[in-house]
Amino acid sequence: MPVDHTNNLTLRILHAAHEGKYAINAQSCYDAQSVIALVRAAEASRSPALCQLFPVTMAQFGKPFLQFCLDTCHSASVPISVHLDHAASDEDITRALDWAEQGVALDSIMIDCSHFDTDEENIAMAKPYVERANKLGMAVEVELGRLAGGEAGVRVIEEGMLTKPEKAERFLTELGAQMLAPSIGNIHGRYVNEPQFRLDLLEELQKTVGPGTRSNAYIVLHGTDDLKDELFRDCTKRGAYKINVNSWARDPQVEYWSKHLEKDPLPEVYEGGMDEFGKVCKRFFDLFESSGKA
Repeated sequence: MPVDHTNNLTLRILHAAHEGKYAINAQSCYDAQSVIALVRAAEASRSPALCQLFPVTMAQFGKPFLQFCLDTCHSASVPISVHLDHAASDEDITRALDWAEQGVALDSIMIDCSHFDTDEENIAMAKPYVERANKLGMAVEVELGRLAGGEAGVRVIEEGMLTKPEKAERFLTELGAQMLAPSIGNIHGRYVNEPQFRLDLLEELQKTVGPGTRSNAYIVLHGTDDLKDELFRDCTKRGAYKINVNSWARDPQVEYWSKHLEKDPLPEVYEGGMDEFGKVCKRFFDLFESSGKA
């Protein structure tokens, strides 16, 4: 029996983005300051957003921190959902699902089994978790293919593998997932060479499994460090409505802290760091054309 996700906040946000032809900043947040900075920026820009957490952050700060994130984002005057990115181990996935059963539920979760050798293994390992998440009302993101590289909170993958459109429909149908993170030449972490994105592949995936198809899935873009504005726009035009953003905002925040911690009062350091984080969020709201859409 299909699971009713009518009231799922992440999917409502992505549906509106698809209808309006803009993208959503799925912003990685590592602490209370970055969560508050994201919410402030989204409210100032009247933009919807996603607050993304890594499993390491969930483990580090525990269930009270997740409750803080949910309360802060859900009480905002614009739609902001809370998403767990790259939950790849039994411990990380089970933690999130257990907490959901205890009443502290993420809006959505990426169940990432892409590190297994074959698509069949990926499906077999992810399916029980996806079924459990769906029953809890959480939207699910999965990765088909494999992104090379790594970043803070994400395991390092040595060799990438492009997503095959002919496999994507079966993959999503068998798993019952609502979001697909494809490998189209993107990598996690910094790009040593000029990014070589297969935009034709992204376009084909959108036609094969995107909104309005049998799979009715939303395409997610990972690996956005160093990308030029025009490439972001090209990806949005081809159906990448959820775009993960990490170090673009994190690094200016941390750099501000390092410059001011020794000489300024701690509350002022926090405030300055949040301003730096928020400026980047606003830039991406404008770039993704989500400003004024909430």
